[in-house]
Amino acid sequence: MKKSLVLVLAGILASGFAAVAGPVGAAEYDRYDREISAPPPPPPPPPRRAAGPPPFRPAGFHAGPYLFGNIGVFEPNDYSADYYSTYNLEGYSSGLSGNVGLGSRLSPFAAIEGTVGYFSADRGSDDASVVPVTIGGRFILPNPTFEPYFGAGIGVYFARLNEQPIIFSPTLIYPGTDDSDTTIGGYFSLGMDVWLNPRAALNLEGRYQMVQPTFTDKLGGSFDLDMSGWELNFGVRINF
Repeated sequence: MKKSLVLVLAGILASGFAAVAGPVGAAEYDRYDREISAPPPPPPPPPRRAAGPPPFRPAGFHAGPYLFGNIGVFEPNDYSADYYSTYNLEGYSSGLSGNVGLGSRLSPFAAIEGTVGYFSADRGSDDASVVPVTIGGRFILPNPTFEPYFGAGIGVYFARLNEQPIIFSPTLIYPGTDDSDTTIGGYFSLGMDVWLNPRAALNLEGRYQMVQPTFTDKLGGSFDLDMSGWELNFGVRINF
């Protein structure tokens, strides 16, 4: 009887312990065995800004900045020395000419450009040359293919003259000159661009250069020399 009572009491105690320990154990199990949730993903990056619109470029003509270059022949003035009461390049043969420059089309009808050029003439061992650095403009008749224009400009002209002495008579001697001068000059031009595509054109231009520097001969005498004349040049023009 006592043994049965002991077994009953032991069963009651075991049931009570299980009832008390069961929730705690489950909680402990849940605390350590529960799956840990992953952190939320980072927010998506902000959308990339779309590329801005292309820069404005005027349409309807060959617009924007451009480079040009040409080469050709210079024909000096050859009038009589008595006509203007001044010296000129009478007797000089045609020489080389050329220009390179940078310009910008401001409207369908007008452009502005800066130019560095060269023209020369010779007479036997005598030679005359000029390097003009000018700024000017073009006035254009717009056309998709054939664009005639006329232009004008002004600038600084670097002139040089090298002439040998001449003995006209025992009492009349030209001592010769080897001198340079920097003076102001100008030009006007007539030409045409023939467009091969929207960015490239062939160019034909006639340009009249006007300059009259002052030189000093080898005996110290000074004189004005009209070095004006026509250029006929052929070249290219490239838009960019």
